[in-house]
Amino acid sequence: MRHFITTDDFSNNEILEIFNDAEKFLKHEERGDELAKKNVMTLFFENSTRTKSSFEMALKRLGSRVVHLDISKSSTSKGETLLDTAYNLKSIGANAFIIRHSDAGVTYKLAEHLNNKSSVINAGDGAFAHPTQAMLDLFTIMRYFPDPTGKKIAIVGDIRNSRVANSNIKLLPRFGIDITLVSPPHFLPKINIKSTNNLNEVINDVDIIMSLRTQTERHNQQVYSSLKDYAKDFCITEERLKNKNVILMHPGPVNRNIDISDGLMNDPRTKILEQVENGVAVRMAILKFLLAGNK
Repeated sequence: MRHFITTDDFSNNEILEIFNDAEKFLKHEERGDELAKKNVMTLFFENSTRTKSSFEMALKRLGSRVVHLDISKSSTSKGETLLDTAYNLKSIGANAFIIRHSDAGVTYKLAEHLNNKSSVINAGDGAFAHPTQAMLDLFTIMRYFPDPTGKKIAIVGDIRNSRVANSNIKLLPRFGIDITLVSPPHFLPKINIKSTNNLNEVINDVDIIMSLRTQTERHNQQVYSSLKDYAKDFCITEERLKNKNVILMHPGPVNRNIDISDGLMNDPRTKILEQVENGVAVRMAILKFLLAGNK
């Protein structure tokens, strides 16, 4: 069985194949049986609303049996290692594990030890990767720009601490999308990619804006006196966007008037709810790709 830990695990052709299936799933909302008799465990060691519910909806629509492990009541709370938990769950018939964890690299380690016995799917690990989010982001972009080659995107916000940004930085250039990172200096990763601290400098020259949440829970020290001070420079507002022909995205949850202004949340250029809807279809297609051939 294959794993999905980073976007590098799929070739471009495989991604396009997955997107073709996702389009079909969007058009036909009835339940299927592609994963009938499959047992999938969801293990979320961090809070999640969109990703967890999206995966569970995707699994149920594919006919899978879904078991959510309540971390607070599992043996991990008694000192059992995550690896031993996975071995035990595999022994009772888990075909795949969907895992979110605060530590980067956890999914890599699990995939390495489980080998080909069960698929490991990364639902977000630390600030390292969130590959299914990047996949649904690219899918959303390509619904507006079927050939995204040469399109420009500004990724705005707390990039250094964002697993969403990390995965998109890897994935989007593979399809010809030109990225500019927009962030205060202390939120920028040390990578060789275009960047600026001035949002107004690039906002007139992009086709897509991806705003990110400021992840204060991952900061070792306070870097702004308040989020309102941060918002003065980096919040996407009506005044900044004006009548520009762009699409505005955000992985959620949105800090209103910090990441994006209230006035833009219901603007037709804002595609956040479409991202959520697309996420179910894309995750269905990913799960089918990974698991349906192993009945």
